[in-house]
Amino acid sequence: MKSLLKSLEILEAVSQNQPVSVGVLARLLDMPKSSVQRVLLTFLEAGWLRQTGGDVTRWEVGARILGVRPAALRGGALYAAAREPMRELRDLTNETIHLSIPDSTKSMVLIDRADCTQTVRTFSPIGDLSPFHATATGLAVLAYMSETQVEEILSRDLTKFSDTTPCDPVEIRLELERIRQRGYSINLSQYRRAVCAIGAAIIDSDGAPVGSICISMPESRYEPERLGEWGKAVAKAAAAISV
Repeated sequence: MKSLLKSLEILEAVSQNQPVSVGVLARLLDMPKSSVQRVLLTFLEAGWLRQTGGDVTRWEVGARILGVRPAALRGGALYAAAREPMRELRDLTNETIHLSIPDSTKSMVLIDRADCTQTVRTFSPIGDLSPFHATATGLAVLAYMSETQVEEILSRDLTKFSDTTPCDPVEIRLELERIRQRGYSINLSQYRRAVCAIGAAIIDSDGAPVGSICISMPESRYEPERLGEWGKAVAKAAAAISV
């Protein structure tokens, strides 16, 4: 069982850091390179992972992994309900739109994306994991989680991704209150450099957050004077998806 769990850790590490070398994986997981290499080759044979070219072999997830995505990623109710509001929001803003769901209290998972037509645009792969405290999608959901869930997330050692990443639980709680008041969350290069986003939570009939939608754009196209406009647009889209 321990061997299986280690193999799954390697698979997850590749997914989160792809394309990634054996050496980097070994350091991240504190495992011998030979052990990591054996697992990678097994997943390669099974079609779960693939190699990328170059001077140093790097690894990334293979196409087969898409076949075991949860229903929400393959056409579940949330996915289906979000498609039209996502397209409308994309056409309105001409920016990339993300649909994400929480993986319990572990992280946010990107399950769908509507790409804009801009030559320069943001990009995140489907299945990408992101933290609650540093992203617009995560903060939007966190603002409507139960106090127990919020405490569980904020009691962790929160990673600082940039100079503006919020890591103080007190400050984050104040921001969650502001999100509830205005109806949308904001990420100004707090997670990824030069990437801004405005998000809103998708709420179910019981008042619980089941996901979030966000407008993602390069920092160069973020206009502070349009924040209110964008915020209202993403909140409206999220409300159209909420059931």
